Amino acid sequence: MRADRRLVNFSGFVACAALVAYALYTQFYQGLEPCPLCIFQRIGVALLGLVFLAAAIHNPRGRGGTVYACLLGAAALATLGVAARHAYVQSLPPGSLPSCGAPLGSLLKFMPLWQVIRKVLTGSGECGEVSWRFLGLAMPAWVLIWALILGVCGVAANLRRGASAAR
Repeated sequence: MRADRRLVNFSGFVACAALVAYALYTQFYQGLEPCPLCIFQRIGVALLGLVFLAAAIHNPRGRGGTVYACLLGAAALATLGVAARHAYVQSLPPGSLPSCGAPLGSLLKFMPLWQVIRKVLTGSGECGEVSWRFLGLAMPAWVLIWALILGVCGVAANLRRGASAAR
């Protein structure tokens, strides 16, 4: 059973790496500039991937699996929250959100981190634009779906007791 947990964790890492790689591909090769909410989603998926990688390498026994399940759940929930907010912002009528103003880098330079996070999560005009779709869903909807799948699989795999513990 421990090998199954390690495989799930490594597979979760590979999935997260592929998601971030595709986001970078769309940015640098297809010319899609990420909005602040997109960047926060990338950070969330990357964090989720790092926790998966740590869990795969460590492959803990006992309570360690519970710790990784909690960390995976928290990272997945944070990513889900940002993706859900972004999907909501994209569902609003055009022009109903003000422009963000300064780019994320400038905001981070001149404002405290908590104010930047608050400003970004309130959404902005550029976050409401839908410039990419696959099977009728925009990128934030796909991030939401993947974060849900990866979070549920990661939590379930890391909470599962080994076959020897069940006896």
